Amino acid sequence: MDLESGVYQNQIKKESWRTILTLAYQSLGVVYGDLSTSPLYVYQSTFAEDIEHSDTNEEIYGVLSLVFWTLTLVPLLKYVFIVLRADDNGEGGTFALYSLLCRHARVNPLPSFQQADEDLSAYKRDVVGPVPTSFGVRLKSTLERYRVLQRFLLVLALLGACMVIGDGILSPAISVFSAVSGVEVAMAKEHHKYVEVPVACIVLIALFALQHYGTHRVGFLFAPVVVTWLLCISSIGLYNIFYWNPHVYQALSPYYIYVFLKKTQREGWMSLGGILLCITGSEAMFADLGHFSQLSIKIAFTSFVYPSLVLAYMGQAAYLSQHHDMQNQVGFYVSVPEKLRWPVLVIAILAAVVGSQAIITGTFSIIKQCSALGCFPRVKIVHTSSKFHGQIYIPEINWSLMILCLAVTVGFRDTRRLGNASGLAVITVMLVTTCLMSLIIVLCWHQSVLLAILFVVFFGTIEALYFSASLVKFLEGAWVPIALSFFFMITMSIWHYGTLKTYEFDVQNKVSVDWLLKLGPSLGIVRVRGIGLIHTELVSGIPAIFSHFVTNLPAFHQVLVFLCVKSVPVPHVRHEERFLVGHIGPRDHRIYRCIVRYGYRDAHKDDLEFENDLVCSIAEFIRTGKAALTDEDVDSAKHSDEMVVVGSPSTHQGIRFCEDEDDRGDRETAGTSELREIRSPPVMNVRKRVRFVIPESPTIERRARDELRDLAEAREGGVAYILGHSYVRAKQGSSWMKKMMINLGYDFLRRNCRAPTYALSVPHASTLEVGMVYHI
Repeated sequence: MDLESGVYQNQIKKESWRTILTLAYQSLGVVYGDLSTSPLYVYQSTFAEDIEHSDTNEEIYGVLSLVFWTLTLVPLLKYVFIVLRADDNGEGGTFALYSLLCRHARVNPLPSFQQADEDLSAYKRDVVGPVPTSFGVRLKSTLERYRVLQRFLLVLALLGACMVIGDGILSPAISVFSAVSGVEVAMAKEHHKYVEVPVACIVLIALFALQHYGTHRVGFLFAPVVVTWLLCISSIGLYNIFYWNPHVYQALSPYYIYVFLKKTQREGWMSLGGILLCITGSEAMFADLGHFSQLSIKIAFTSFVYPSLVLAYMGQAAYLSQHHDMQNQVGFYVSVPEKLRWPVLVIAILAAVVGSQAIITGTFSIIKQCSALGCFPRVKIVHTSSKFHGQIYIPEINWSLMILCLAVTVGFRDTRRLGNASGLAVITVMLVTTCLMSLIIVLCWHQSVLLAILFVVFFGTIEALYFSASLVKFLEGAWVPIALSFFFMITMSIWHYGTLKTYEFDVQNKVSVDWLLKLGPSLGIVRVRGIGLIHTELVSGIPAIFSHFVTNLPAFHQVLVFLCVKSVPVPHVRHEERFLVGHIGPRDHRIYRCIVRYGYRDAHKDDLEFENDLVCSIAEFIRTGKAALTDEDVDSAKHSDEMVVVGSPSTHQGIRFCEDEDDRGDRETAGTSELREIRSPPVMNVRKRVRFVIPESPTIERRARDELRDLAEAREGGVAYILGHSYVRAKQGSSWMKKMMINLGYDFLRRNCRAPTYALSVPHASTLEVGMVYHI
């Protein structure tokens, strides 16, 4: 297949085998922590109550065969060889697949999307692939035509995201609790029941309390811990195979699956809910793709993780095949030699913490992506590493996860019900991935629809079988991920609906540029010194909040900038493509529009450096002389929406921004570096002077030089931030459902979520907040 691969990130990582092997080693600690700890609880959950371990060994051999083939077909065949190739410019996960589909079928959920966003290098599809099939063309046309299908696609992606969040609650609980359950075997029977739950809770509290330090602070320990754990369980597995049952390898034959299901029938089908726990963490291979490369993840899994897990499961089966008197202790620790149980217990707890860390970080990442695409309330996002953009910490989510994780641990207090809950969350995410992948095969890879159907039928059947077995355990723990997903889905839906309706109100009530230009003489508008920065969600037109402001207070700054900070459906936006700048009206009015674009995994800059970058980008736009509107073109409103891509100062050799305490007058000088300076005119009692250092060539026309001087003077006068504060209410005549969603749900979320990042970073002394009621 000629696929749309992560051409930017993955090509960079194809440097040398040393680099690839280093990435493969690092991926062991970040990606495979959860998957590698699954031997702790798979057999225990499977033999909990549905089936019994009999003297014939048909049950244990059947379970081993099912585990082996499930590991082979789902993580190895589906994820390693197929799904990993469907990355979004090097990024993976449910929302990466959805973002890929949005770009190919133009079903973008972001209302502020512009045609110019398709010119982003990360947006382009440069890989030469097969010609789209006729069915693919019809499918694309159908998706673009019917909004109900677009909503269904969004709901499907949100369902996967909700289940990932649910897994972030349940996986740490079952991993840590199963690791700590080794106390049951290592200690006296009468004491362990008073120790297990408190120890698990202490470990979980410590795990979540350390999140704010960031993964990179303790990340150097992760890979050695997982490597030690995998070597430990594979060595114990080899020992058990040779010591207890060297012929256990025969159980890998699919024939034993047939024998197992024929004998156990309904009970065997219900036990699949425990067997599927052997693939928990498989989705992390795809979700954490952005930190590594496809080849490194494939090498780590096929050469080390997969063989170690197979040996571990075979070793447990070999031990149990010779021990039939421990129906209530069919777990991992019983197969560990007695002298090694305490060291293995310590390593297991460390491995469980590492696996939990990976799933918690993945939960933070998926919430950040949802928030960037307007599907989750705003939360505080702390970037814990200056080197790795994906390492983030969200305080509100972290403590919420900890409380919920402790609640399910204390509430269930056994691996069986925790396994039922975790299994349903895991298999639901995999089903969502399978459904989205079938569309990727047709729309993005331009392959035959028969191939997509074959993919869905083969993997969908396997996953549907496991899903049905998990759903049957609804009253025995499986209701937890459903309840959690329902809560998060309602929250996301209300937020997305309210955000969309608010933006539609802005679009319907925006005023034209002509209105603003004609309003000046009638109101006697006064221009005051400085830069007025108006934050708006609109990418065109004048927001209603500004017309409301200027009609009540007829004055604004000598330089006016309408700033829109928005997300686009790509992982990252390059710095040289960050800013879109244009004039609003004639250039003599000194009114500009600036759109700042971020990918859904980019870190937002909201500080003085961003403010200087913004001013320099406008200055560079003026210097290049693009999209200028003359006085004769006032009536040509279409020109007012023309935007030019301008990189940040770090990416072009254009204008630089400087501040000093020089009080000399206006002048232009040529220095040794062939740069010229344009300074603001002298102002009495002003210490700091603003100057733009610009290249010597090409020659700047006089009009542009005057415009730059005005901008420098305005920047010296300071920046005032005009922020809109909208009170959203459902309009009269709305249904009771809409009133509940807007007046209660959306209003509650807006009042209790974080303010926009720019509102938190601007100085309060320079902020003017304009209130307005939105009837939507």
